[in-house]
Amino acid sequence: MNEKTGGAVIGVDVGGTFTDLILMDPATGAVRLAKVPSTLDDQSRGVMNALEEAGADLPATALIVHGTTTTTNAVLERKLARTGLITTQGFRDVLELGRRTRPQAYGMKGDFKPLIPRDLRLEIPERMDAEGRVVTPLDETALHKAAKALIDKGCTSLVVHFLHAYRNPAHELRAAEILRDLWPNNYITLGHALLSESREYERGVTAAVNASVQPILDLYAQNLARSLATGGYKGELLVMNGNGGMVSARRVAREAARTVMSGPASGVMAAAFTGRAAGMPDLLTYDMGGTSTDVALIRDAQPAVSNEIEVEYAMPIHVPMVDVRTVGAGGGSIARVNAAGLLEVGPESAGASPGPICYGRGGTEPTISDANLLLGRLDPSRLKSVEGGVTLQTVRDIFAKRLGAPLGLSPEEAAEAVIHLANIKMAGAIRMVSLSLGADPRDFALFAFGGAGPLHAAALARELGVPKVLVPARPGITNALGCLVADLRHDFTRTLATPLDALDMDHLAATLTAQAEEGRRLIEGEQVSVTGITVLHSLDMQFIGQTHLLRVTLKGPKITREALQEAFEQVYWQRFRTRLDTIRAAVVNANTSVIGSRRALDPATLIPAAERKPTLAEAQRGTRPVRFDGVLHDTPLLRRDHLPLDIAFDGPAILEQMDTTTLVPPGDSVTQDAIGNIVIHVGGAA
Repeated sequence: MNEKTGGAVIGVDVGGTFTDLILMDPATGAVRLAKVPSTLDDQSRGVMNALEEAGADLPATALIVHGTTTTTNAVLERKLARTGLITTQGFRDVLELGRRTRPQAYGMKGDFKPLIPRDLRLEIPERMDAEGRVVTPLDETALHKAAKALIDKGCTSLVVHFLHAYRNPAHELRAAEILRDLWPNNYITLGHALLSESREYERGVTAAVNASVQPILDLYAQNLARSLATGGYKGELLVMNGNGGMVSARRVAREAARTVMSGPASGVMAAAFTGRAAGMPDLLTYDMGGTSTDVALIRDAQPAVSNEIEVEYAMPIHVPMVDVRTVGAGGGSIARVNAAGLLEVGPESAGASPGPICYGRGGTEPTISDANLLLGRLDPSRLKSVEGGVTLQTVRDIFAKRLGAPLGLSPEEAAEAVIHLANIKMAGAIRMVSLSLGADPRDFALFAFGGAGPLHAAALARELGVPKVLVPARPGITNALGCLVADLRHDFTRTLATPLDALDMDHLAATLTAQAEEGRRLIEGEQVSVTGITVLHSLDMQFIGQTHLLRVTLKGPKITREALQEAFEQVYWQRFRTRLDTIRAAVVNANTSVIGSRRALDPATLIPAAERKPTLAEAQRGTRPVRFDGVLHDTPLLRRDHLPLDIAFDGPAILEQMDTTTLVPPGDSVTQDAIGNIVIHVGGAA
């Protein structure tokens, strides 16, 4: 069975704290949801638990799309496969020298540990020049010797990274032919095959990331596929890539680096889908989960995609990914008083186990979730996955001891300080994203999702001057929705590195056309229904002598030299507000994205119409004292699923649903659109 023959479609996303799932039956439009604790030792168990909770009939399921944090966690935690590198003689230290930047803007100290240690980076005689001409032939005997040495050192994966292979890959291709008969598995990454880019350091790091996570991702994908098959699933398993597209689990490990940021990307794709349906195409997305907060920018319902993402210091992964920035502030972020007597929040997290104090799993460190509970914003009896009988007084006592006493504050004042500091950190991340892309936050709506996002969104919007907050129907499982609505996507990059006035424009058009044809071929070979195929062309350009690139979008593969020069100068002006008329422009990379659009989910089905009540009073289950800016307010508690569609009311209010809680502070007002999205008008400007 596959999506082309009918059957249920499932989107499932594994986060640091919870695994979320949405099941849609295209025949009836029925939607089922699940949210279970993540099993980080083996994420596939959490996926199977979510399928069981949703009552999924695997033999009748047509398609499963999966967003995973397997590769992201492996990279950030450095839990990687032992990997070796074979490179051009004299260049073994490229991965360690990097760009000679500093991990901190101020100070002369900082730690950096390359992904592949020096004793596993071996050199052999071979050399191409910058034009792709052979300077030193490939020494095949030395290649054999280096490979055997790395096998003896216990390496599982291998990177072949030769100088200027992006211009002429002949030596890397020949090395691969030899190594296939020598290396004990298929985990061989050629630098040029993954990233045909001129910068040796960035290409090398990207290849090193790919090789280091290949065995881990491959093992996970195989385990999950076996578990699904045992349950009777016969369809295709697709995995979200960091670019917001999908790839078959059978091929995902070949380019494992593309799955870094898979989970955050799925949330951004869901935001774009929801914003388009709601008539709000310009969004700042704000995804606050249990471990971290991810933010991104969407213009005209299109997420910003970059191939210059740096996952952490000295970790550039130059494959196209949705431009998501992460800050260490999630519901489980731990609050503490440091040695200087100052309050700190994050980046350490209580995670899923033991989790915040209020989860009742043995957590003893105060967290953001505990602060929200102490202020009355969460109901301890309705928290997901709570175990045991931790009382509100227990949380209050820990806040008094750990934070209140050192800071000279009451427990409630300390909790408000925790929330305020966390909001400042998250607002800074949103500013960083918007301003770095030349956007003013006040021109956007804030799209709040994640298990904890809607709790903080209104306060963040006020801090940023954002006029509206859009809260989707199912904020806590939006990443799973992104898996469900994501399109098929293939991205291609080819380095040209040629001054514009010397560029062969016919060759440029042929390169872009060939990329588009390859993308169409790959999409048409998938067992997934598409309603249409879109091709996007762009060029990475710079003024000669500059380092950073600017992306120039094209309307088609053919363009005149004069029109391209004008387009580049306009993009440069929009970004920097200056013109450099006397400096020559250069085309560095030719890029093509081929997107296969899938049948859209009706977002109105995410909250069944039968559950809605005719009046606001019938949706209210009571009131609770909630603290806002030091003052207690008797706050209505509303069941989100029961709200009438045409509702409008003023804060304060708390909206409760299975997957999250939305906080509406005093002075703000709420409306609801026709498809069930909540719109918070900040400052009451409804």
